[in-house]
Amino acid sequence: MNQMRQFSKVISILESHNNSDKELIPILQEVQEEYRYLPEEVMVFIATSLGISPARVFGVASFYSHFTLKPKGKYVIKVCDGTACHVKGSTSIIDALRKHLKIPAGEITTPDMLFTIEVVSCIGTCGLAPAIVINEDVYGLLTAEKSIEIVEEIQRSEGA
Repeated sequence: MNQMRQFSKVISILESHNNSDKELIPILQEVQEEYRYLPEEVMVFIATSLGISPARVFGVASFYSHFTLKPKGKYVIKVCDGTACHVKGSTSIIDALRKHLKIPAGEITTPDMLFTIEVVSCIGTCGLAPAIVINEDVYGLLTAEKSIEIVEEIQRSEGA
């Protein structure tokens, strides 16, 4: 019973896809939207519920770059490090954000799970270089200082 309560949202996602293993990718997309990542125990539960091997679920989840097996923060900051952004100083933005958010070496997410920094190859806004995307919002023509101001505004709104 406890496990059923723990996975109630996953069960409703599975049911909305008729418990079909042919719907594995959309199921994983919805689960990730709910949890902000794909927890191992949830993937095993999905495999068992669909009658497929956990290896198949893990294989799909690890193959597609859209899926993440590690928790992400509420705000995902994608810092473009494509050619135009790199030439115009994206490295200083990455360094400044990591330092400001006190993200430990080797990690990408703040300990409070509020922010995740991802360095990406291109966000398609070369005319606004250097640029970042925070969740769905694009910010361009940035400096390290401007990027920190944006994050500080979010921190104030979150009471952090």
